[in-house]
Amino acid sequence: MTENNMPHDNRDLSGTSYRYTGIFRRPAEEAETAAPSPAEEISVTYTEAHETEAPAAAKSAAEDETPKSPFTGKGLHERDMGRVTAQQRVAKVLVQVLLYAFLIAMAVIVLFPFYWMVISSLKGRYEYELAKPTFWPRTVMWENYVTAFKAANLGRLFVNTVIVGCVSTVLSLVITVLSAFAFARLEFKGKNALFAALLATMMIPGELFTITNYMTVTNLGWLNTYTVLIVPFLVSVFYIYLLRQNFLQIPNELYLAAKVDGTSDLKYLWKVMIPLSLPTLISITILKMMGAWNSYIWPRLVANDEAHKLITN
Repeated sequence: MTENNMPHDNRDLSGTSYRYTGIFRRPAEEAETAAPSPAEEISVTYTEAHETEAPAAAKSAAEDETPKSPFTGKGLHERDMGRVTAQQRVAKVLVQVLLYAFLIAMAVIVLFPFYWMVISSLKGRYEYELAKPTFWPRTVMWENYVTAFKAANLGRLFVNTVIVGCVSTVLSLVITVLSAFAFARLEFKGKNALFAALLATMMIPGELFTITNYMTVTNLGWLNTYTVLIVPFLVSVFYIYLLRQNFLQIPNELYLAAKVDGTSDLKYLWKVMIPLSLPTLISITILKMMGAWNSYIWPRLVANDEAHKLITN
């Protein structure tokens, strides 16, 4: 239809603006309310489809311009990414292999002395004294352990060592916990000066106390007793310092709140501070037990009778 063939309306439209759609003219008010014609729908649909297909066509054209391998049909970018991924896999596997090789080597170095100790205990005297050592006994002699327990009375030595180690460890933990709590939470005159004096004793070598300690226990009549093996080394300034620093990490507000509720110091120590400091206490227990078990010079000096000898003697 053309504009000349449009039907005429006798209404006065002098004050009405017109909109030209490219097909026919219509008043603005009627254009807003009237349904679109089939021609308008076709025009809008074509425009939306063209706008949607344009980016896809551009992307397809860009992909077509990307250089491709004549053999694989893949783009150079895809091949580069595949090559980088393969190199990363190889590097990861190589790192894992080197890591496990290092760990195995370290494990062999650490475990070899224990292995050598065990196989040496199963060798005969002649094989043990060979100039060229063997890495496995030619004849496994289990009777060596029976002979050792009978000749050296190893059973009694083990019992003595366990008694001294366990008792000294428990008593040392009690003293360490109470001392660390006092220096960390309680307020009294001279606390810092006393703690500084204790730390100063760590600079004195332990060997300097050997003679004076021996004279002291001799005057007390403690020679060849369990007391002389346990009491002299119950207090450790290092353990007190270590636990005190751990106690200081616990907020003081917990202690003040417990005091407001009427909790005693010992109850607060048992219910709050010890559970929070359990890893440090476990470390102290292990170190103290190892020290008591491996002690050699002092037990050799003060306990020479068969009833109180330790395994290290």
